[in-house]
Amino acid sequence: MIQNADPTAPHAAFSGTPMLNQRAASRADERRRLVIVVRADPVICGHSGEARHLAETAIRNGFTEVKILTWPVETLKAAGLPLKPLDTIAPYSPGISVERPPAVGDYKVPDGRLTLALKGRLVELFTDGVPTVCLSLYLVPHTQVVTEARQAARATGLPVNVTTIAEAVGSDITNVVRSCVEEARFGPAMYLFSTYLASDRCVAVSAYTRDLIVQAAQEVDAACGTTFARQCRERVTISYPAMDATALSEVDPAAADAALQQRGLTRGGYALFLSRVTPAKGVDDLIRAYRASQAKHKIKLVIAGTGPALPDYQKLAAGDPDILFFDDVDDDEKPLLMHGCAAYALPSKPRPEFVETFGIALAEKMLVGGEGPVITTATGGIPEAVGDTHLPITAGDIPSITAALDHAVLGMTTDEKQANVAAARAYAMRFDRTNVFHNLLSAFVPASQAAV
Repeated sequence: MIQNADPTAPHAAFSGTPMLNQRAASRADERRRLVIVVRADPVICGHSGEARHLAETAIRNGFTEVKILTWPVETLKAAGLPLKPLDTIAPYSPGISVERPPAVGDYKVPDGRLTLALKGRLVELFTDGVPTVCLSLYLVPHTQVVTEARQAARATGLPVNVTTIAEAVGSDITNVVRSCVEEARFGPAMYLFSTYLASDRCVAVSAYTRDLIVQAAQEVDAACGTTFARQCRERVTISYPAMDATALSEVDPAAADAALQQRGLTRGGYALFLSRVTPAKGVDDLIRAYRASQAKHKIKLVIAGTGPALPDYQKLAAGDPDILFFDDVDDDEKPLLMHGCAAYALPSKPRPEFVETFGIALAEKMLVGGEGPVITTATGGIPEAVGDTHLPITAGDIPSITAALDHAVLGMTTDEKQANVAAARAYAMRFDRTNVFHNLLSAFVPASQAAV
């Protein structure tokens, strides 16, 4: 097994043949492997965190090895994705390795070199005799890669013991399938649904996402005469994103105060936005609402994160010393900032390119607890993430955001804040990685190997 303590390091070249010798074959019966294909660290994305949480839980609950297959760091940089600083990425536990297969072939295959590398590595893993569960997060391209790799592995004639699980996230539907339907490009949509349904188990990150999948499938069926909608209704179940509730809920207040001091902040002295900085997150609305609020005279506004819209919002806030932008927050500092904020605001709003289909950052803040409540909208799957434990606002409505900020900072008593925070944490415990793991993966671990 290739161990890789550095999650940003490239995959070492594979040597040898997929065939196991006798000794390795005897050991394979005792091994259980989980492979996760995902946009992993350093990508700033809730699902890269989900992959880490599932990997850590799996290695403690019967899986003897976990491999995270992802993209070379240079490819992630070239794609323009928001990335964490490389030196802030925490190592994984022993037994978990991150592989970034380098491109196969030369420049004559511009778009297929990296996916070929992923498929090839999966074929090696699928044919080495170790019972394997392969989970793909994002249908495009990860589930496509997994489906084709399993087909190729079976075609080798070698023994293949692989179970595939495909998790559809919101952008798979709101971005990829929706654009196919709107442009009447039904071939790609049919290919995507066929690939998804070829998996042994199909899951969605929320009930809202599942409904989107079925709705999109109905439109493809109406145009093409297919039966994807019926299959999706029958087969797609819900698996909420996994989070480390223990780590998030055990923030040391002294550590939080020290981190805030380094940032020039005080506990309860700021409202916080911490997520990807994109138009769909409503940061522009939050800036305007904060400037119109009475709370502005008591707290600062912190915008933490990176993304394509960051320069625009920095210009919008230019000249206001009470609006701070942090683009270097790492995984360790994130819960500390969440713990100390007077309110955590995510005024997400539906956009053609993106709809919030769950709201991982919201649930993380709820698990952290701390000083103040969550302020958010009912966009997409957010209600599933927050229940009734938040201060509701209307998407795109600046006066409602202003009123919520003023209520959180000036209108709530300390007892009301503490009661809200406690209720929010209790609700969010359902997303703890242990609960999600057992619902999603425990069936693939023999009882004799499962953790007590």
